[in-house]
Amino acid sequence: QVQLVESGGGLVQAGGSLRVSCAASGRTFSSYIMGWFRQAPGKEREFVAAVDRSGAIKSHAESVKDRFSISRDNANNTVYLQMSSLKPEDTAVYYCAATSAAYHIINRVTAFEIWGQGTQVTVSS
Repeated sequence: QVQLVESGGGLVQAGGSLRVSCAASGRTFSSYIMGWFRQAPGKEREFVAAVDRSGAIKSHAESVKDRFSISRDNANNTVYLQMSSLKPEDTAVYYCAATSAAYHIINRVTAFEIWGQGTQVTVSS
């Protein structure tokens, strides 16, 4: 089982860009579908993006499509979320997650069984 550690969060002005990373321990990283989720204060955790095991198939939430991009580097056990044109409503704790579920790709929070500790992203207006 992998362990996940996010990094790269911070404070950015609206319209700016930020890349968050998630480093995974263990040798089986490429066997997991990887996802990014976020949770704003007082709100439920929501899907942001997911990538299949090979990195070829990606899914993004409608709210971030054309602004955010997920990618993975299986050689370095890392998944990234590149965020651009950030808006104040993107402010949240961003979580990396992994699932070994038998899908090509999935976006349900409940399908992911391994989670990182989260990294705060704050977008100022």
